[in-house]
Amino acid sequence: MATAFTSALVVPSAIIIGGGRIGNALKEMGGERDVLIRRNESIPTDFDGPIFVCTRNDDLDAVVDSTPQSKRRDLVFFQNGMLDPWLENRGLADSSNQVLAYFAVAKLGETPIDGKTDTNPEGLTAATGKWAPAVASRLNAGGLSCKVVNSKEAFKKLMFEKLIWISSFMLVGVRHPGATVGDVEKEHRSEVETLIHELAATVEVEKGITFEENMEERLCAYSRAVAHFPTGIKDFKWKNGYFYSLTQKALVEGKPDPCPLHTCWLKELNAI
Repeated sequence: MATAFTSALVVPSAIIIGGGRIGNALKEMGGERDVLIRRNESIPTDFDGPIFVCTRNDDLDAVVDSTPQSKRRDLVFFQNGMLDPWLENRGLADSSNQVLAYFAVAKLGETPIDGKTDTNPEGLTAATGKWAPAVASRLNAGGLSCKVVNSKEAFKKLMFEKLIWISSFMLVGVRHPGATVGDVEKEHRSEVETLIHELAATVEVEKGITFEENMEERLCAYSRAVAHFPTGIKDFKWKNGYFYSLTQKALVEGKPDPCPLHTCWLKELNAI
């Protein structure tokens, strides 16, 4: 049964593409004027508001193609992974709205679990772009935290941190069949911390980003908050595939692999 949310907050109406766990939860946080559509359905041209994209990453091209040019700046992407090259290719890099959704919905219709941890009790979910305040008000209405990040550079640092979380915890988890995210944090912490450090160092060199100290503590704290999550390598090209692309680039240039442990474990699992 869907969860009913009540709040005195004013929540701007939205188009929501995708009726899965996240899309359905966002709909429940909104009002009767929200429009829920499937990825192959037409987007109304007379709607003035954000368009929440809650599909799989591999469906993003189809979503953009079906969106009128005049509405593409209203697309708000909730996807995990490295979207920057794709956004650049689609001409959306300068105008994109993105959400780092640390809240979790275990099953369709269940109450979302907020992304609050013992190291970040204020919550980890963040949004950027012109529709970020609309995202925050909707999530707040649903009892969830969300910070608005106006700086693209600050948001990029947060995005990379989440990319490192999902790429490291999922890879280590798959090395130990049946392991949940919580199992990785509790039983294989040395492995995952070593991988976190490797991937973070690679990003710092590649992108000139300096992360805040104690990243591994923040990422492990989040893993404790969503300990029941299963592990698996999905949407490879958007997640671990980003780091493997840096490996390939370095090798072509005759340079050492910047992520040797990451590459080794991918080969061990026949993921590459």
